[in-house]
Amino acid sequence: MKVLGLAAMGALAIALAAPAHADVDTDFANQLHTYGIYGQRDYNAWIAKITCKRLHNKLDTDAYQSADFVSAQLQKGSTTQQAWQFLGAAIDFYCPDQRPVLQRAAAQPR
Repeated sequence: MKVLGLAAMGALAIALAAPAHADVDTDFANQLHTYGIYGQRDYNAWIAKITCKRLHNKLDTDAYQSADFVSAQLQKGSTTQQAWQFLGAAIDFYCPDQRPVLQRAAAQPR
């Protein structure tokens, strides 16, 4: 559980860094590559956008549920840390208005 709290704080730090490029999907893919997350650019962007939609629609009510969703979509063998990194980047690039979700997870780790 302590690891999840640290992962949530790391994801929050990632989300607070603002990207400044025109092609969001490419920038998102490049960010994922720094975490060792690969795969088709369009697929990863699609998962990120669905993650944001799930948060907006309250299907996922906290970052832990979102990280679980992301984890189920990533390639087999991906780590919990990578799921949280993906979530942080998804929020940063596609739904920065959802940053409080990460802040709550960092403040109240499971």
